[in-house]
Amino acid sequence: MIDSALFKRGMRRLAAGVSLVTTIDGDEPHGLLATSVSSVSADPVPSLLVCVNRSASAHDRIQKASVFCVNLLGEDEMHLAERFMSADKASRFAGSCWTVLETGAPAVEGALASFDCEVLKAVEVGSHTLFIGAVKVARLWDEEISPLLYLDGRFEVLRSAAAA
Repeated sequence: MIDSALFKRGMRRLAAGVSLVTTIDGDEPHGLLATSVSSVSADPVPSLLVCVNRSASAHDRIQKASVFCVNLLGEDEMHLAERFMSADKASRFAGSCWTVLETGAPAVEGALASFDCEVLKAVEVGSHTLFIGAVKVARLWDEEISPLLYLDGRFEVLRSAAAA
């Protein structure tokens, strides 16, 4: 078996889109940044997979609420990514860029896309839970696409040919 530190160093070389995964617990919003987000299926039910470390503060909230919203972040949301990386959880949802779609989980107005989901299944694997969510609402907020990426411990931006 390989060393987990080597595995982590190798995976840092995989550029990944940055998503802000949110949920709601009563009236209190919670969220985390994730790079482990993937489509599962388009038919018969559009669905997404999100991998969440069980030590993350939002993990148990997602499990309890059975809803989450995946917000694909772009260049204009780098400030949100940095805010969610900080230890100051109280200021994460400050500002007016938030709205709700169907489930009540916060959606980022202006994100590249928001997928409002209801948990279909949760599977524990190692230190993480894989939450598979049925997409209830999908919203494309803007036509310009400059995705925020995470690579080797830092944020990068990819500009599409249309934006160049």
